Amino acid sequence: MDLYSVLCVSDLANALTWYEAFFGRAADEVVGEEHLWHVGENAYVVLDARDVRAARVGGAMVTLGVTALDDFLDRFAAHGIVHEPVETYGNGVRHVEVLDPDGNSLSLASMPG
Repeated sequence: MDLYSVLCVSDLANALTWYEAFFGRAADEVVGEEHLWHVGENAYVVLDARDVRAARVGGAMVTLGVTALDDFLDRFAAHGIVHEPVETYGNGVRHVEVLDPDGNSLSLASMPG
């Protein structure tokens, strides 16, 4: 099974700049008008700015499991990407929520060790 998490955005050019900084690279694929970042074996984050998606802009919530949360936080700081405070749960998981320019929520979660 494959997973495509679609994030609807209002301004594709602005979103591409932001997501390239977030992921540290340009989209891995462009299919039609959609821009895809490969984030797992069969998982993708997809940007869609088509007018047909306008009612869904800013409504997405995605959590990504990462192994190097501090690398993301350093990149965010370097690019001026703001985020919520990092939380550490009782089981040691570190979690942070980041909102894109449209309000879509991308959370990063890092397991301890």
